[in-house]
Amino acid sequence: MSDTHAGLTVRWSLAGAADGVEEALADYVAGTSHARFSTMEDLRFKTWRMRRGEWFEGCYVFADDAARDAFQTEFTAIAPESAGSQIIGSSPILIEACTIVSVAEGAAGFVAEARFSG
Repeated sequence: MSDTHAGLTVRWSLAGAADGVEEALADYVAGTSHARFSTMEDLRFKTWRMRRGEWFEGCYVFADDAARDAFQTEFTAIAPESAGSQIIGSSPILIEACTIVSVAEGAAGFVAEARFSG
Protein backbone atom coordinates (compact mmCIF):
# COMPACT_ATOMS: atom_id res chain seq x y z
CA MET A 1 0.00 0.00 0.00
CA SER A 2 1.36 3.39 -1.02
CA ASP A 3 1.66 6.32 1.38
CA THR A 4 0.52 8.72 -1.35
CA HIS A 5 -1.57 8.66 -4.51
CA ALA A 6 -0.92 10.09 -7.94
CA GLY A 7 -2.95 13.22 -8.63
CA LEU A 8 -3.54 15.28 -11.75
CA THR A 9 -5.13 18.69 -12.20
CA VAL A 10 -6.49 19.93 -15.53
CA ARG A 11 -7.73 23.53 -15.56
CA TRP A 12 -9.33 25.72 -18.20
CA SER A 13 -9.82 29.47 -17.96
CA LEU A 14 -13.42 30.66 -18.29
CA ALA A 15 -12.36 34.28 -18.75
CA GLY A 16 -13.93 35.43 -21.99
CA ALA A 17 -15.89 32.19 -22.48
CA ALA A 18 -19.37 32.41 -23.97
CA ASP A 19 -22.41 33.07 -21.81
CA GLY A 20 -23.92 29.81 -20.57
CA VAL A 21 -20.62 27.89 -20.65
CA GLU A 22 -20.94 26.92 -16.99
CA GLU A 23 -24.32 25.27 -17.58
CA ALA A 24 -23.01 23.56 -20.72
CA LEU A 25 -20.08 22.16 -18.73
CA ALA A 26 -22.36 20.94 -15.91
CA ASP A 27 -24.64 19.29 -18.50
CA TYR A 28 -21.65 17.58 -20.14
CA VAL A 29 -20.33 16.28 -16.82
CA ALA A 30 -23.75 14.96 -15.77
CA GLY A 31 -24.62 13.52 -19.17
CA THR A 32 -21.33 12.01 -20.34
CA SER A 33 -18.17 12.60 -18.33
CA HIS A 34 -19.34 11.33 -14.92
CA ALA A 35 -20.25 7.90 -16.31
CA ARG A 36 -16.97 7.62 -18.22
CA PHE A 37 -14.81 8.31 -15.18
CA SER A 38 -16.98 6.28 -12.78
CA THR A 39 -15.81 3.14 -14.55
CA MET A 40 -12.23 4.13 -15.43
CA GLU A 41 -9.66 1.51 -14.48
CA ASP A 42 -6.96 2.69 -12.05
CA LEU A 43 -8.83 5.92 -11.21
CA ARG A 44 -9.66 6.23 -7.51
CA PHE A 45 -11.85 9.30 -8.00
CA LYS A 46 -12.34 12.49 -9.95
CA THR A 47 -13.89 15.77 -8.94
CA TRP A 48 -15.01 18.57 -11.22
CA ARG A 49 -14.62 22.08 -9.81
CA MET A 50 -15.63 25.47 -11.17
CA ARG A 51 -15.57 29.15 -10.28
CA ARG A 52 -18.16 30.84 -12.45
CA GLY A 53 -16.49 33.19 -14.94
CA GLU A 54 -13.00 32.20 -13.72
CA TRP A 55 -12.08 28.53 -14.23
CA PHE A 56 -13.24 24.93 -14.69
CA GLU A 57 -11.10 22.08 -13.40
CA GLY A 58 -10.87 18.31 -13.25
CA CYS A 59 -9.01 16.84 -10.28
CA TYR A 60 -8.01 13.19 -10.64
CA VAL A 61 -6.60 10.69 -8.16
CA PHE A 62 -5.09 7.56 -9.67
CA ALA A 63 -4.02 4.30 -8.05
CA ASP A 64 -0.39 4.87 -9.00
CA ASP A 65 2.04 7.06 -10.92
CA ALA A 66 2.03 4.80 -13.98
CA ALA A 67 -1.75 5.12 -14.43
CA ARG A 68 -1.61 8.89 -13.89
CA ASP A 69 1.32 9.34 -16.26
CA ALA A 70 -0.37 7.29 -18.99
CA PHE A 71 -3.59 9.30 -18.69
CA GLN A 72 -1.69 12.61 -18.61
CA THR A 73 0.27 11.72 -21.75
CA GLU A 74 -2.88 10.61 -23.58
CA PHE A 75 -4.91 13.63 -22.49
CA THR A 76 -2.18 16.18 -23.22
CA ALA A 77 -1.99 14.92 -26.81
CA ILE A 78 -5.70 15.57 -27.41
CA ALA A 79 -6.31 18.45 -24.98
CA PRO A 80 -7.13 21.08 -27.62
CA GLU A 81 -9.80 18.77 -29.10
CA SER A 82 -11.16 17.46 -25.79
CA ALA A 83 -14.81 17.97 -24.91
CA GLY A 84 -13.95 20.56 -22.25
CA SER A 85 -11.88 22.56 -24.72
CA GLN A 86 -14.63 22.39 -27.33
CA ILE A 87 -17.29 23.58 -24.86
CA ILE A 88 -15.11 26.35 -23.42
CA GLY A 89 -13.53 27.39 -26.71
CA SER A 90 -9.91 27.13 -25.56
CA SER A 91 -7.33 24.59 -24.41
CA PRO A 92 -6.46 23.94 -20.77
CA ILE A 93 -4.17 26.49 -19.14
CA LEU A 94 -2.79 23.88 -16.73
CA ILE A 95 -2.15 20.14 -16.86
CA GLU A 96 -0.21 19.38 -13.70
CA ALA A 97 0.74 16.18 -11.91
CA CYS A 98 0.72 16.27 -8.11
CA THR A 99 0.90 14.04 -5.06
CA ILE A 100 -2.22 13.46 -2.99
CA VAL A 101 -0.97 13.19 0.57
CA SER A 102 -4.26 12.36 2.26
CA VAL A 103 -8.02 12.20 1.80
CA ALA A 104 -10.49 12.40 4.70
CA GLU A 105 -14.12 11.36 4.56
CA GLY A 106 -16.11 13.65 6.84
CA ALA A 107 -18.86 12.63 9.23
CA ALA A 108 -21.50 13.58 6.66
CA GLY A 109 -20.19 10.78 4.41
CA PHE A 110 -19.05 10.63 0.81
CA VAL A 111 -21.66 11.25 -1.90
CA ALA A 112 -20.95 10.46 -5.56
CA GLU A 113 -23.38 12.28 -7.86
CA ALA A 114 -23.36 13.11 -11.55
CA ARG A 115 -24.60 16.60 -10.69
CA PHE A 116 -25.09 18.50 -7.46
CA SER A 117 -27.88 21.08 -7.36
CA GLY A 118 -27.42 24.54 -6.01
